[in-house]
Amino acid sequence: MRELAGRLAALDPEAGAAVKVIAYFDRLVDGHAGLEALVRGAATLAGCAARLEVPGKRVRVSADGQRSDLDTPVDPAWPGVDGLWLERPGPPSAVDAMVLERGAAAIRLVLERDRVPEPVEVVLDGSASPQAREKAARRLGLGATARAIAYADGTAGVMITPPAGARAGIGPLVPVLDLPSSLAAARTAVRFTAEGTPEDPGPRVVRADELGGLAVLAEAVGPGSEPVPDVRSLERAAASAPWMLATLDAVATSASLRAAAAALTVHHSTLQDRLAHAETLLGWSLHDPSGRLRLQLALALRRLHRQSTTA
Repeated sequence: MRELAGRLAALDPEAGAAVKVIAYFDRLVDGHAGLEALVRGAATLAGCAARLEVPGKRVRVSADGQRSDLDTPVDPAWPGVDGLWLERPGPPSAVDAMVLERGAAAIRLVLERDRVPEPVEVVLDGSASPQAREKAARRLGLGATARAIAYADGTAGVMITPPAGARAGIGPLVPVLDLPSSLAAARTAVRFTAEGTPEDPGPRVVRADELGGLAVLAEAVGPGSEPVPDVRSLERAAASAPWMLATLDAVATSASLRAAAAALTVHHSTLQDRLAHAETLLGWSLHDPSGRLRLQLALALRRLHRQSTTA
């Protein structure tokens, strides 16, 4: 399905996006996702806050994937289908219309099932009673402690084995009754992940308990916040050469410039030439610790500013 979406996108961007939306919601339904995950999917795909308001069910997820309070009424100018709303005025785009149709269909399926929540959903739900979460943990065979895991596509679970290839944030090890807090930390961590490609270099898996002070950035920076000048400079540099981001990421994460050159499989003199070009575009030196720290922060902020991908 991903290959088909890629081929269609080359011929017809809207058709490729539509196939991607269909595959995304099909994956959530096949994984027995709950209503919050489906609303989060709509918000992620549309790039704006989404909400569900049907009898007995009210869920709102902001553009950065965080659940938030329903403190304002539905605006009739928002596009919506069967109680699923995208919080922006005006007629929906073709992609938004597909998000609403497929998201609403998936939500109807979940509601029609009227199923008992899956144990993993219960154990991660902070609104569930401690007794319900304890029972769910026993059904899952969990020990006294566990970690939550959040994936880049908006789904989540309890980590049994390390994620195989998927982009994911891993929450801290906590008592099973504290798994909702581990999930919140995991959702912060996944925002620091990347595809691990030359166009999007960086780690595919990030552990929340290794973020340190970077976690504070995630509270203040999101897709809707204004990028700082260093991020704008980084974007300009990235547009100048296909090797730029991978080179800068290697410099930011390696112990030395020679180690960065080895990681990139380029000669040390080639790396020096690249850095001279990059420093001209960025406006600061990358040959000293303070300059590399500045680069590390710019790369981290760039990941926080963008929308989560669903690829």
